[in-house]
Amino acid sequence: MVSDGNLNGQDRPVISPPRPQRGRMLLRLLFTMVLIVGTAAITLIYSDELKRSWFAQLLGVQCDLSTGNMDAAQERIKQADAESAKGDRKALYWVDPMNPTMRSDKPGKAPCGMDLIPVYAEEEPPKDQPTAGRRILYWVDPMDPGMKSDKPGKSPMGMEMVPVYAEEGPTEEKLPPGTVKISAQRQQQIGVEYGEVQQKALSKTIRTVARLTYDETKIAHIHTRISGWIEKVYVDFVGKLVKKGQPLLTIYSPELVSTQRELLIARKSRDILGDSPFLKEAGSNAFSLYDSTRERLKLWDIPESEIRAIEKRGTPTKALTLYSPLDGFVLTRNGFTGLRVSPEMDLYVLADLSTIWALADVYEYELPMITLGQKATMTLAYFPGKAYSGKVTFIYPSLEQQTRTLKVRLEFANPDFGLKPDMFANVEIQIDYGTHLAVPRDAVLDSGSEQVVFIAREGGYFEPRKVSLGQQVGNEYIVLDGLKSGERVVTSANFLVDSESQLKSVLGGMAGGAHAAHGGAAPAGSDEKSKTPAQSPKSPPAVGEADHSQHEPKQPAAKPPEKPAIPQASNGGTPPSEHAGHGN
Repeated sequence: MVSDGNLNGQDRPVISPPRPQRGRMLLRLLFTMVLIVGTAAITLIYSDELKRSWFAQLLGVQCDLSTGNMDAAQERIKQADAESAKGDRKALYWVDPMNPTMRSDKPGKAPCGMDLIPVYAEEEPPKDQPTAGRRILYWVDPMDPGMKSDKPGKSPMGMEMVPVYAEEGPTEEKLPPGTVKISAQRQQQIGVEYGEVQQKALSKTIRTVARLTYDETKIAHIHTRISGWIEKVYVDFVGKLVKKGQPLLTIYSPELVSTQRELLIARKSRDILGDSPFLKEAGSNAFSLYDSTRERLKLWDIPESEIRAIEKRGTPTKALTLYSPLDGFVLTRNGFTGLRVSPEMDLYVLADLSTIWALADVYEYELPMITLGQKATMTLAYFPGKAYSGKVTFIYPSLEQQTRTLKVRLEFANPDFGLKPDMFANVEIQIDYGTHLAVPRDAVLDSGSEQVVFIAREGGYFEPRKVSLGQQVGNEYIVLDGLKSGERVVTSANFLVDSESQLKSVLGGMAGGAHAAHGGAAPAGSDEKSKTPAQSPKSPPAVGEADHSQHEPKQPAAKPPEKPAIPQASNGGTPPSEHAGHGN
């Protein structure tokens, strides 16, 4: 301890840092400065962004070590290793992000203006995928698959040629004609969706309108069978609800009174002469007169109880009472007090509304679907939320010429008499088709002459298949032939799939000529592109180009015959070249 004098004359101890500690601090500062300067120099030399990031990470590690933060240093080391591993990956090729089949051996721009995306070695598809490890047969124009080339390059549109692999030929040859292959990414781009062929119970609902009317089997017309005058009326207004057996009116009839008297006399004669052993014939006549008179009263709708009451009383009744034969509402009333009536007059018309009819209109094409007994549901705007259940009871035999519709009669229960005649209602007729094999309606392409469905197969293949279909039930068709249960079908973008299939079928018919062109001249439209590499002195010929040149002298245009052949016109006439030769 060293004393340090001060103005007050007091001693104060002075503590000096140890020499080893000061040395370590200076070394750390010096090392940090050297590292910063070195990193800056390296950053100027190397312009690669990945290397700059790596050195930045290294600088951070050194800084963490200098401050004694070991956890942070280890974390920075891990990040640096990850960045280094990423930077050391080798890009195999570059692809168009919108069309992965379009490849390039160097970075650049896609035809749509987007940057090409690198594909690294570890991202290369496995060998079992269709884009890896296969021999390339030729290259085609992505916009015109009929334009083929035996070497890569650009199409007349400026797009990269797409390779066709050797494994594609034999695989597709085993599939039905028209089968097209679409990659998963392409399917996602065009919006391909799938459905399934299933065995299911099918039903359909026919919706129509109907008009309510009376049940014609429950309408009663009240007549009297004798002539007379109305003495008393019990049901005196239209619309009144009457019960079965309720009295309607009373009729006075002189004919009725005289017939009752004859009944009493005949009965008395029967009682006197019926047991006489001497007047058997007179007794028999008395019995016959009694029976006929009694039967006459019954025919006049006089109940048996009333006839017995007359016989017991011994005096005839003055009037006849008519009773209601059913429970119903009064539709018509023609009986008034004092009115003379006869048998031909309609005194009352009664209707039982416990059941009601609904007359629905259906179209001609819906007629084969409707059978007797089918269930139906009826709703009315007057009763929201309430539905009535009924069934089809009759199909009328003829159509209405103006509307081209057919009447169908449905019967509904009406226990509370809420349904009134001449109401309008909405009717749904349930049609049960049973269990059938069904395919979604959206999966069917109908050309008018045939119906085609695309079957989704493994490996991205789509097979066109002609099918035979039955009735359309809702959003599905009944399958008669051509499909099996469990098969997947295309339900969306099938028009695009069909166009691809049609194009491939056309190109398949031209495949022989196309391959012959590869052995000789280039396809039409690609002459300029195919000749440019061979004629250009700046670029060496591609592999196999010399073989193509060997065949070129064999073409008629390169070596004309001694005597020019005269072409034959398609219409059988003389071609213009022949006339030109004579002119010369």
